[in-house]
Parts: sequence; C-alpha cells; structure tokens
Amino acid sequence: MIKVIKVGGGIIEKEENLNLFLDSFSKIKGPKILVHGGGRLATKMAAQLGYKSKMIEGRRVTDEKMLDVVTMVYGGLTNKKIVASLQAKGTNALGLSGADGNTVLAHKRPVEKIDYGWVGDIDAINSELLISLIKNNTVPVIAPLSHDGKGNILNTNADTMASEIAKELAQKEETQLILGFELNGVLKDINDKSSAIKKITPDLFKTLKSEGIISEGMIPKLSNAFDAVNAGVSSVIICDALRIGENEGTIISK
Repeated sequence: MIKVIKVGGGIIEKEENLNLFLDSFSKIKGPKILVHGGGRLATKMAAQLGYKSKMIEGRRVTDEKMLDVVTMVYGGLTNKKIVASLQAKGTNALGLSGADGNTVLAHKRPVEKIDYGWVGDIDAINSELLISLIKNNTVPVIAPLSHDGKGNILNTNADTMASEIAKELAQKEETQLILGFELNGVLKDINDKSSAIKKITPDLFKTLKSEGIISEGMIPKLSNAFDAVNAGVSSVIICDALRIGENEGTIISK
C-alpha cells in the first residue's frame, strides 16, 4: 500500500517539530510520498518583505508578488531543507514541484465570486513518474506548486495536492492518505486537545460546519479528505504529524 502523507506548515515552521516528524516519517515502512505545506513560513516571509497575506476560507489569495514568495518558500527553502534532513536520516528523497517531471498539471482558477489570483486547480497527476520513483526506492517530496504547461507556476493547496495524488495512485495501487498537522485530529473543542473526533461522516461534517466547530483551514482539509475517500482511496486519517504511522486521529468515512 502506498502512503501519501501530508505535513502542514504548523509543524514545518518549528525546526524541532519538523525533525521529530521526519524521524517518524523515515521509520514508516513501505512505499510513501511526502507532500508538504509551508503557508505559515510563506506568510512570515511575505511580512518580512512588506507584503500582506490574504486568506479566504483557509485558502491563500496569490497575486504576482505572493507567487514569487511561495515559489521561493515552498519550492526552495522548505522543500530542500526537508530533502536534506531525510537524506541525513537514511531516506533517499527527491524534491519536486508540480512543474518538475510534469508531476502536477493544473489550470489557473477562473474568477467567479472570488479572485484567488495565481492559484491552480489540478487537472492531471503524473502517477507513472511517482510510481517509478517509489519502485526505485526514492521518496518523492512534493512542494504545493503546480504548473499550467504554458510556463506559469501556480500555488496549490497542499491538502488538495495530497488528495489528488492519492486519488490518482488509488486507480493503480491501494493507497492511504494521511493528513498530519499540529493537533490530534479534528477537534470538537479547539481549546481541548483531547477532544479529537474519532470519525466524521458527510452528514456530521455539514453539522460541524454549520455550528462553526469546523472553520477556516479545516474546511478545505476535510473537503479534500472526503473527495479522496469517494474516489477510491482506501482510508484517510487526519492526525498529529508527530504521531504519524500510529493510526490515531480522525478517520474520514463515507
């Protein structure tokens, strides 16, 4: 079974936590792919450069200046730090953006009610490349950047990228999607870290959303999780990234 594992920016921004996560990731047996975020680092870097970040329902609005920032932070600094750390831990990793090897092809999101700027909606995943790398004992480490085939890089939500990769791989191999971040799962009470919901169905998702228990960045995370389950991914787990591989957290179910 291929494990597609996504780690969020809340873990990545703290070097100690990132190191602990990569220790756990390195110990996971079998074929695996790592998709990373880095939004908080991008926000921090943008502020240092004098740019203000704008978020709508957990999704970043990416103008041309912000596109330069996320390309530097995701495809450069964050991706290469992770790859170098994995090499030091004995895991042969290869850093990729969606443009490298034509891994993730997308189109610029059309403007409807909201103009998200240079944000990509995914059209195709090069699963042959990813499977080839895995079979050659190389772990793909993928930054949340896609491309449109016309020379443009596009910012893409990391949860969406992980979900789409898992969905495509699931057509050829049994695949599990693990979304790791800094909490124990989806919490019923954000102030109580022990309040992780064990299982979320579509009906419960609607209820939690309407009650305001789930909001902001958790909305796209759960939407992507349900998309993956409906598309044939064997299981989706949202969990504490530092306890990756323990099958703890919130299970997403039909």
